[in-house]
Amino acid sequence: MTTISVPITGEQEKFINDLVKSGKAANKAHAVRYAIQRLSEEEAVESVLRAEQDIKEGRVFYGDLDKLAKKMRA
Repeated sequence: MTTISVPITGEQEKFINDLVKSGKAANKAHAVRYAIQRLSEEEAVESVLRAEQDIKEGRVFYGDLDKLAKKMRA
């Protein structure tokens, strides 16, 4: 596992500390990892929703991916 240092606001620190105090997170690192995981999941859901909207609006490509990629680069 890699360790990083990130400046955070006082409000963010309070939120993290509150998560730990309430037992929702085992410690500060767990709280941050949990938040990053939730953000990752949220991004994945948004990506699926955008793809569904693209399909509804007809922004879909069919066919050989290599040929489509070449077309898009041209």
